[in-house]
Amino acid sequence: MTVTPNKFDSLLRQQQRSWYISLTKTLTLLGIILVSFGSVGLLDGQRLSEGVPDLIGMVGEMFPPDFSRALDWIKPLVDTIAMSIAGTGMAIALSLPISLGAARNTTPHPFVYFLSRMILNIARAIPELILGILFVAAVGFGTLPGVLALGFHSIGMVGKFFAEAIEHTDNSPIEAAKSAGANHLQIIFHSIFPQIFPQIADVTFYRWEYNFRASMVLGAVGAGGIGFEIIGALRLLKYEEVSALLLVVLIMVTLVDSLSNYLRQKFI
Repeated sequence: MTVTPNKFDSLLRQQQRSWYISLTKTLTLLGIILVSFGSVGLLDGQRLSEGVPDLIGMVGEMFPPDFSRALDWIKPLVDTIAMSIAGTGMAIALSLPISLGAARNTTPHPFVYFLSRMILNIARAIPELILGILFVAAVGFGTLPGVLALGFHSIGMVGKFFAEAIEHTDNSPIEAAKSAGANHLQIIFHSIFPQIFPQIADVTFYRWEYNFRASMVLGAVGAGGIGFEIIGALRLLKYEEVSALLLVVLIMVTLVDSLSNYLRQKFI
């Protein structure tokens, strides 16, 4: 097939137009990023340079790490692990039925679909820290508000992944179950859940890792755990103790990540 000069010029102009559009989008995105940098002070070289000596001085005060209260940190560490496990378990138990309503191929009614999606959006939109403050005000200090905050926020994230996994399941086993006379629940348990179990396990372990880290941040609002110890040491300017706590946290995060990877390999 012979390409005429006019057709060649048209293709060339189309390619150039596409390139200009891509360049415009890229420059616009970079412009937005630079404006954001400027609005938050990342381009304020003087302010950043003045803060470097203070940062260096603070890091210097953190050494050597003070492990004199290491035995007192065992219970907060256990509480942090328990918070992450309980929060993740609560999220999985509650998000599975919600995700069935939030998936187009399993929801019983359009209103249920809309309501389920709204619940997931609300749960996902409110940060754990804000939820922690609300639950501390509601049920008092301790690990309980931390578990509730982690669990409620995780419902939104985990439920969204579960709903998308359900919507992307292969329709052949579902049709086979229907042709065999299976009811709605039987189809879910025998045709859908076996397909999404690897995704459920994968998301569960990833979420547990995230919740372990998030549970330490919740200590700042009185939700207990090792995060509460870190905030307390910071308020008292005990920087050597802070560095020791951060080292303990680093070791625990590494152990949790390793255990999560091991369990993921076993279940997936």
